[in-house]
Amino acid sequence: MREALFVKQNSEKWKSYEQLQSTDPDVLAERFIEVTNDLAYAKTFYPKSQTTAYINGLASKFHQSIYKNKKEKSNRFISFWKTELPLIFAHRQKQLLYSFLFFFVFCLIGALSAKYDDRFVTLIMGEGYVKMTNENIAKGDPFGVYKSIGEFPMFFMIAANNIYVSFRVFASGILLSVGTVYQLLSNGIMLGSFQYYFFSKGLGWPSVLTIWIHGTLEISAIVIVGGAGLTVGNSILFPKTFTRLESFKRGAKDAMKIAIGIVPILIVAAFLESFVTRHTEMPMWLSIIILAVSLLFIAWYAIFYPNRLHRNLKPGPYNGNL
Repeated sequence: MREALFVKQNSEKWKSYEQLQSTDPDVLAERFIEVTNDLAYAKTFYPKSQTTAYINGLASKFHQSIYKNKKEKSNRFISFWKTELPLIFAHRQKQLLYSFLFFFVFCLIGALSAKYDDRFVTLIMGEGYVKMTNENIAKGDPFGVYKSIGEFPMFFMIAANNIYVSFRVFASGILLSVGTVYQLLSNGIMLGSFQYYFFSKGLGWPSVLTIWIHGTLEISAIVIVGGAGLTVGNSILFPKTFTRLESFKRGAKDAMKIAIGIVPILIVAAFLESFVTRHTEMPMWLSIIILAVSLLFIAWYAIFYPNRLHRNLKPGPYNGNL
């Protein structure tokens, strides 16, 4: 884009930012992100221009306002989950949607494959797991696998595995998004065949009430981190007005924040799987409440709250790669 057009598109925003008197740290942080995005673009394409010098001064002003005291610095941890991460979700809704669609289709493929091929579940889940589950079903405890080891060892093992899988899905995006799609394929087919297996045994509803106590958060986190992986890959494939390297830096930065941001969700999912899912005798109403709360939280935090926050802050044009 030519410098004159760049200035024309953003001059009103910069003037309004100069006159901004707000002391709200969230507003200041949002404006600072916008200005630094503009500054990075200007430094890339107009490194020695007056425009770049002007934006640099504006960015310095916001930096001083945000970091002038230690109290704001101590709130950085909270503001990340309260403002920064939700705004990234708002800017990356397209990638999150694609990740969900990919995963959903792959789950259907897994379920259909299990329906029409009796050996498919064994191929995907492993002969040992299927044999053990069949024995548990015969004993009247189909979900006994969740009681096989103690709560604390199970929690640490599952939390570590969940975080490992999520970062693998995210990091695979460097392979031009193909790696992330493959990871979604692998996990989606596994989930689809796994869930169909219980339906084929007449345990569909009990399996939903049991497995999805932790699965709601766990699977949602995989879908979200899949969006992070697609963000990385798409930033390389579709740089738009940025250089490919600059586009990659921006996409990788947002994606890394998403991958880090969903770690608490994965830890909560591991806690539920280790300490709650094992109680298969719990009342149906309690299972439904846990499922509903988990689903509502994900929908609120990843979709509704980010979009509302984005509208309320009324930011200028986002300079990342959508």
